[in-house]
Amino acid sequence: MAEKKTHQEHPLANILINVLIPVLALSYLSKDPLLQEAIGKTVRPWHIGPAKALIIALLFPICYGAWHFAKTRKFNFFSGLGIFSVMLTGGLTIYLWNKDGTVKEHAGLLFGIKEGAIPLALGIAVLLSQRSATPLLNVFLYNDSLFDIPKIETKIAENNAEESYRGLIRHATHLFAMSFFISSVMNVCLALFFFRGFDRSAPDALETYNGIIGKLTGWGFAVIGIPLLVFLFFTLQRILRGLRELTNLKDDELMLPR
Repeated sequence: MAEKKTHQEHPLANILINVLIPVLALSYLSKDPLLQEAIGKTVRPWHIGPAKALIIALLFPICYGAWHFAKTRKFNFFSGLGIFSVMLTGGLTIYLWNKDGTVKEHAGLLFGIKEGAIPLALGIAVLLSQRSATPLLNVFLYNDSLFDIPKIETKIAENNAEESYRGLIRHATHLFAMSFFISSVMNVCLALFFFRGFDRSAPDALETYNGIIGKLTGWGFAVIGIPLLVFLFFTLQRILRGLRELTNLKDDELMLPR
């Protein structure tokens, strides 16, 4: 069961470069300078329009993914997620904006669905990755930088508890995936809340739209992050309790010294 320890990139750095920075780039770069002038707003050097902003935002996950593949000869899941996220956000923005400065109908609902799609995709990926060589639970939590996995799996084999061990990891995976599903629902509700009363035909509709997207971007980090941290804590506790029962080892024996 134990595998040779390999270098693992930090998942938070992966998410920052492949998902968060591109989304922030879209939020701040997408304003159209011509429309900004038309509604009397100050044009900033970084206001380059949605199409160019989409290209710049895509460069982050594409370049990172190419670098990762050249280094490891493996596809980077987070780069794929980043490209998916950027294409959704940028493509939706281009679709929703009208040339006269107005916004298409149901912008709030469509953007909410888009916001919910990212954590939903992550939750599904966590579940599907159970059968892969690198389960996402291992990437985020149950990995050999935190746990003494060779010792644990040796004890599991000695106690003939392999089936219970697999059941424990399966249950922890389901618990971890649940955090993303909750974030997905909360993101949709958050978008509908911020878009309430939005006048898509107002002269400053695009400016208002950009302001709402900026708020959603900031609040979205909290909406995804808080459930994730809470579920990570409970998932860690569930894993530790289960491992103690299966191996008769204490917490300081299960986990590597920090």
